[in-house]
Amino acid sequence: MKRTLILLFLCLSLISVSNAQKNQPINVMSYNIRLNVASDGINAWPNRKDNVKALIKFYDTDILCVQEALPEQFDDLLANTDFDVVGAGRDDGKRKGEFSAVYFNKNRFTKKDGGTFWLSTTPDVPSKGWDAALNRVCSWVKLYDKSNKKEFIVFNTHYDHIGVQARIESAKLIKQKIQQIAPTLPVIFTGDLNVTPETEAIATIKSFLIDTKEVTIEPPYGPNGTFNAFKWDSPLQNKIDYIFVNKAFKVQKFAALSDSKDQRYYSDHLPVFVKLFFN
Repeated sequence: MKRTLILLFLCLSLISVSNAQKNQPINVMSYNIRLNVASDGINAWPNRKDNVKALIKFYDTDILCVQEALPEQFDDLLANTDFDVVGAGRDDGKRKGEFSAVYFNKNRFTKKDGGTFWLSTTPDVPSKGWDAALNRVCSWVKLYDKSNKKEFIVFNTHYDHIGVQARIESAKLIKQKIQQIAPTLPVIFTGDLNVTPETEAIATIKSFLIDTKEVTIEPPYGPNGTFNAFKWDSPLQNKIDYIFVNKAFKVQKFAALSDSKDQRYYSDHLPVFVKLFFN
């Protein structure tokens, strides 16, 4: 009898370990890295890029979604990493202009599909929408997670900083596209949305996705705001960077990461970080 109980306990333990191994967490980061402009002086990209890359690596980031990446920054974030990437320059759909790129660990994830569309009434071609000041894009990638043996889709975008109507219409378009491209799959949607949580543009997204900060199992970590303007004494009040998911995910942790060095932030935005599990 005793031997039977021991064997039963060992079997249950092995099943528990096996199930735990099957459901591995996914660490996701959304980060507006600030485009490379010489006028930023000491905060220009060449003075920040090593810190940005070190931060990404330190947090064991599996999926990195960036905004404002110019071509050289797009390349810098890929160099000497385990990442592969999906993205297109917003000005020509190739290499010109800023990217809203999605990087993913190529050792863990297999790309199944991907693309880029523009936030406009003509989303299939480079274009500017509504009252926007600039072209804006959303890049997406369908991935197979070899650890969890599941497929899911990541969407990443950067709404216009000027056009109020453009942000509202962009949210509607994003909703339409996500429901079209990923009607049944687990979804992660990230971005610098240039709006605070009480706005119509956010309400549209929350009509079908969940703000990870609002459902995290562990208490949210870090400041409420995500925009610092490179000011060390910024009050960090305005949350404009987000990670949303659908009900296919459980959110274990959420953070706005205020990492810094020598009293300098690594970008004019804080990165937003979540640890996710498949439900």
